[in-house]
Amino acid sequence: MYVAVYAWRVKPGKEAQFREAWRRGTRAITQLYGSFGSRLHQAEDGRFIGYAEWPDEETWRKAFDAKMVYDDPEARAAFMDALEDDSRPGEMIGNMLVTDDLLTTHPTRG
Repeated sequence: MYVAVYAWRVKPGKEAQFREAWRRGTRAITQLYGSFGSRLHQAEDGRFIGYAEWPDEETWRKAFDAKMVYDDPEARAAFMDALEDDSRPGEMIGNMLVTDDLLTTHPTRG
């Protein structure tokens, strides 16, 4: 498994808009490009951090090179509108190969 980690700064008051647009975009990217989905976190400094899982680096690279375009212009516009100007389209924090995975499925997501 392979992961990519991104960070975004969101305009104050646009957090819910960002999160909804992120969910819609992530669902579309999962279907179109074969990711395993993503988790969104909010750091203590206010940035949103996305951790996306992929089957392998090659699958991620193909999606990355295609700019992960998806057919939901409303979600994409809401996503971009929520971002601070210095956060467009998002800072790549890193890419990593998963060596050991001990995460479990949360009981409420079953």
